[in-house]
Amino acid sequence: MIAPVRKRSRLRPSTDRPSRPRVTGVDATTVTPADRRERRAALAARRKDFFARPIDYIPCRQFLRADAERLATVPPSDAAVPLHQVGRESPSGDGLTPYLASLYETRLLTKDEEQFYFRRMNWLRFRAATTRGRLDRRRATLRQIEQVEGWLTEAETVKAILITSNLRLVVSIAKKFIDSSWSFDELVSEGNVALMRAVEKFNFALGNRFSTYATYAIQRHFYRLSHRGRQQRKRFVTDDEALRSRAANEPDGRYRSSEQIDTLKSLFAGFLSELEPRERRIVVARFGFDGKSPRTFRELGSQMGVCKERIRQIQSRAMEKIKEMAEHARLEQTVGDWL
Repeated sequence: MIAPVRKRSRLRPSTDRPSRPRVTGVDATTVTPADRRERRAALAARRKDFFARPIDYIPCRQFLRADAERLATVPPSDAAVPLHQVGRESPSGDGLTPYLASLYETRLLTKDEEQFYFRRMNWLRFRAATTRGRLDRRRATLRQIEQVEGWLTEAETVKAILITSNLRLVVSIAKKFIDSSWSFDELVSEGNVALMRAVEKFNFALGNRFSTYATYAIQRHFYRLSHRGRQQRKRFVTDDEALRSRAANEPDGRYRSSEQIDTLKSLFAGFLSELEPRERRIVVARFGFDGKSPRTFRELGSQMGVCKERIRQIQSRAMEKIKEMAEHARLEQTVGDWL
């Protein structure tokens, strides 16, 4: 006789055995509602600063290719971080300040290295800008923000390599512009600023060497400084008799002639016409050129749908353009002749 098959009953855990506690990274009891509110506020502030940060780069068609990341990541075979070299190229070493001597410890970049580093810097910024553009301003996570900021930090490191490897160029150009208005150290400092701007604006995709572009940018900056120094020397009066004589010959009228005022109006109208529509609107409103009282950054930001910091940035950019146009038009010399 075949015995009946018994069904196996599922074993249930004994209620007497204590269950294992769940392990978590942070004890939930230690996080208070105030802590969570503080974290949310800190993340919101970081999001605001993150999305307000400008990301500028030189556009390049190579960035749209399938192998764009490989081109911007794989350096040439002879590439190396150009912060040190074994053999110094200092001409003599005598009479050099520690700063100038240190410049000759940095080797120059080859053309292939230069192209790679410029491509790498702009690719990182392009990647950061496009990735940030796809993020939600209200829901961007801390990990996403840190990833984009990491790319921007690496881009600044590459920028420092490009600047450091070209500092000797500034010194060689500054030697030709030394005069009584500017000392050599001041010229080198001003030239370094021009070099940094040139690194930001250089279009590597054209295939030219950066030294050619940077030389023109630095020389142009030095020419402006020299012109400014000459103007200051012309106006600087040390003789009290000459100063009193000039004051005695001043016309009685307190205002300029109508022809001079018309000339100034025409010049400023031309400057404003060269600005972009948004820049022109902000400059006119900020300084009351439309006959109304000057508007604040906050008021213009509300009208144009942007933050007040963005309005300030646009105004600064417009004023730099106007300043440059005034220098080309020799406005300072023209007004000085009237006085």
